[in-house]
Order: sequence, then C-alpha cells, then structure tokens
Amino acid sequence: MSIISDLKAEFTAANFRRIAIYCCIPALAFYLISIGAMALGGFTLVETLRDTAQITKESSFLGFVSSIGAWLWVAAATVCFFRVAASTWPAGDAHKLLLILCGWFSAFLAVDDFFMIHDRFITEGILVPLYALFVGYLLRKYYAKIKEIDVFAFLMAGGLLGMSIAVDVTQEILPISYGLSQSLEEGFKFVGAAAWLYFCYRIAAYQLGGAASGQSQSSSASE
Repeated sequence: MSIISDLKAEFTAANFRRIAIYCCIPALAFYLISIGAMALGGFTLVETLRDTAQITKESSFLGFVSSIGAWLWVAAATVCFFRVAASTWPAGDAHKLLLILCGWFSAFLAVDDFFMIHDRFITEGILVPLYALFVGYLLRKYYAKIKEIDVFAFLMAGGLLGMSIAVDVTQEILPISYGLSQSLEEGFKFVGAAAWLYFCYRIAAYQLGGAASGQSQSSSASE
C-alpha cells in the first residue's frame, strides 16, 4: 500500500506543470513544427516519420559506422551542456565558456555529420576553414584552461580530425584505391570524434570530486 500511496503523491499539479513546461510542450512543438516544415518541403507523413531503412527496405545497419560517429558528436555536446547546467558558475568563468563553445561546436558537427551538410549544402571549402578558425580561436583564447585540463587530448582530437580532412582533400592523387582512402578518411574521423568526446568528458568532469583528485594524481606522477 505504501508504494501506491507514494505513486499517488507524485501525481500533483506541480509535477504535471514541471514536466509539461520542460519536456512535453517543447517536444510536441518540435514534433508538429517538424512535420509542418517537412510537408512544405514536399515530404509525406510516412517519409517524415518512418526510419530510412523502413522506407528504402534496406538493412538497418546501412551506414552503421557513420551513424555511430554522429552519436559521438551528440554525446560530446550532451556532456558539455549537462555540466554547464549542473554547476553554479561565476560570471565570465573561462571553464564555463569553454564548455559552452565546445558543446555548440559538437552539436553543429553532429548536425553536419547527420545531414551531410558539408557534402550537399555548404561546400567543404567554406566549412573546413571555419572549423579550423574556430579551433584556432579556442587555442588562442582558452589555451591556459585547455592546458590545465588536458591539452594532449585536445591536440589528439584535432590531429586525427585534421588527418581525416587531409586524406579527403588528397584522395584523388593518393596512390591507393578509393576504398582504402575512404577507410582511412572515415577511420581518422571516427577515432578523432571519439577523442573529441573524451576531451569534452575531461573538461566536463574537471574539478568535480573524483576528476579533481585524479588530475592532482596525474600532475604529481608527471612531476
């Protein structure tokens, strides 16, 4: 009986209002706006709502690695934004600003990867230099904070993603097959995305209880 009483106690106007404001209403608004926007673009309800594999009758594992890669960007954005929301920050705190910038950058990369923006809508000749400028800005503006947290993870992520771009740009002149060049390009990109997720985890976990002590032990060991 106590469980039933506890459940009844949860069904309050305040709880319904909280869930409605922070979850259900925004989700419903996104759902309806998406259906309307896709309809204006000429898509049917079935094309909008059903999975691609169902519509095309192809395997559910088509593009498997690419899909997982997009999840890595989403995960990186999630950990950054969660830390920002879960902590109290002083005004203009560099750590918070770094988390916000990395979170939005990760979110944009997720959208780019998922919808193939750099392949179909905005040329790589525009997007890639913008990405490079953003990374350069992070290094110039927040190098001290990045170094304090984990500069090696940042450099590894940037280096791997840079190698992916280098293979993509030069694949037509590389003395290897197209399949092998694609494997190299996507391999560097996938591992680079994982390294970026790790870096975002590091900045999100930094100065939390366990992370702070782990950082201190790591610094002591290096000395």
